[in-house]
Amino acid sequence: MATRGISILKGIEAKEVTELLNKAYCDEWLAYYQYFIESKVVKGIMKDAAIAELNQHAADELRHANMVADRILQLGGTPALHPKDWMTYSNCGYDAPEDPNVLSILEQSIKGEQCAISTYSALADITRGKDIVTYDIVSQILADEVEHEEDLQALYDDIHEFIAEIKKNIQ
Repeated sequence: MATRGISILKGIEAKEVTELLNKAYCDEWLAYYQYFIESKVVKGIMKDAAIAELNQHAADELRHANMVADRILQLGGTPALHPKDWMTYSNCGYDAPEDPNVLSILEQSIKGEQCAISTYSALADITRGKDIVTYDIVSQILADEVEHEEDLQALYDDIHEFIAEIKKNIQ
């Protein structure tokens, strides 16, 4: 643990930040797995586009988990050590992709991103002006999560429009 790095905290304790980050860390692992498994089971129209998007997002969530774990360690904390803790401490939880329909998968993914946006927005508010390093990390992750929601929503809308156009042409 780097004591000078911790000494830059202003009005917030390292323990509080690590507890909040550990919850986000658990979220990232669950999000990674959700995207990973969704990309394996998804079915339906334009599933290849969905698979590409889900795989990219899985890679981003794993990168986020690394960023968060590194910051937890810098602050003298320990990232959650056991996968069973992911569900216990998660902010966003996990929705198993029991309906593999591409639209259902995208709806679940959008919901997850919206939760992540709320989580990282709150973390940014808490660390703003108090922990510039954590603030910078969560701001970067927040920007990714906003982009993810936009990507998923655009794909969802494209599929809906495509289906509507097909139905219109059939009738």
